[in-house]
Amino acid sequence: MPVDEPHRIVCRLDELLAERGMTLTALAEQIGVTIVNLSVLKNQRAKAVRFSTLTAICDALGCQPGDLFTLAP
Repeated sequence: MPVDEPHRIVCRLDELLAERGMTLTALAEQIGVTIVNLSVLKNQRAKAVRFSTLTAICDALGCQPGDLFTLAP
């Protein structure tokens, strides 16, 4: 896959937040990450995510990384 092609990783953060009745703001405050950075992830614009951020999100939402991300066809 050429570098300029979009990736096929889909972030399900909005779905997980809705399932848990949690807002992006509340998650950001709980894990110490800015709303802007979480919004970039939630809106499929992120090109990378730190393992420390991923760990904090999974801890806060009680999920596994595979619950947060899927691979689009």
